[in-house]
Amino acid sequence: MKIVVIGGTGLIGSKLVGKLREHGHEAVPASPNSGVNTLTGEGLAEVLKGASVVVDVSNSPSFEEAEAMKFFTTATNNLIQYEKAAGVRHHVALSVVGTDRIAQKKPSDAEKTIRGYFRAKLMQEKLIAESSIPYSIVHATQFFEFVKSIADASTAGTTVRVAPVLIQPMAAEDVASAVGRIAVGPAVNGIVEVGGPQQFRLDEFVQQGLSARNDSRTVVADPAAGYFGIEVDERALVPGDNARLGEIRFDTWLKDSAKPAANVASQPAAAAAASR
Repeated sequence: MKIVVIGGTGLIGSKLVGKLREHGHEAVPASPNSGVNTLTGEGLAEVLKGASVVVDVSNSPSFEEAEAMKFFTTATNNLIQYEKAAGVRHHVALSVVGTDRIAQKKPSDAEKTIRGYFRAKLMQEKLIAESSIPYSIVHATQFFEFVKSIADASTAGTTVRVAPVLIQPMAAEDVASAVGRIAVGPAVNGIVEVGGPQQFRLDEFVQQGLSARNDSRTVVADPAAGYFGIEVDERALVPGDNARLGEIRFDTWLKDSAKPAANVASQPAAAAAASR
């Protein structure tokens, strides 16, 4: 089966391509570096020839609402147009657990917040659902790989302040496995939630991640600190009871991580890690 992975050279995309190939599929990574640009349509007709499935794990380079909205609407509309012409039978997109909840404005919000990014993600999902192509939208929780980024975005001096809300993070390896299983299966024409095998308080998750790297910053549970600077409800970041859970535990992942996490810009959500 030919499966085209949009954003196929990023954290999730590269792992996904490898897993699909291991199972005998023709997995084709597509990105601007390979001559495929979803914003302009360049290369889409050629790369989608003979494709049965398209998996979109690409991401907006900006989290500002107008820029993110432009990215997701343009890219998704182009993908849908070219997929229809190529006869693609299944469109899979990676998104974020709690997108609808996080997108809702709160009285405590500043003028500009990351909520605008999630509103753009909701628009992406809406366009996919309203197209005539069978689809599956994968809502993933935050990734283990971004624990340091969460800490960095919440640091003032040597203190990290985050809200003690629930979080159920997962390894990028498990995300790729979950997306791969969904991609080769029948379209669900809805949302599938995936998460890690354990729940933590956000401050506990960050503390464990920093301690494993001998990072001496002090983590403080502060309900007013929020998540990437925005107020979130107790269960906004965790999946529902029917979520498909990964197998890799956080402590196991920490032990197996030979080096500190890559130095990447702070990302507000799991989908952001899928981009590059």
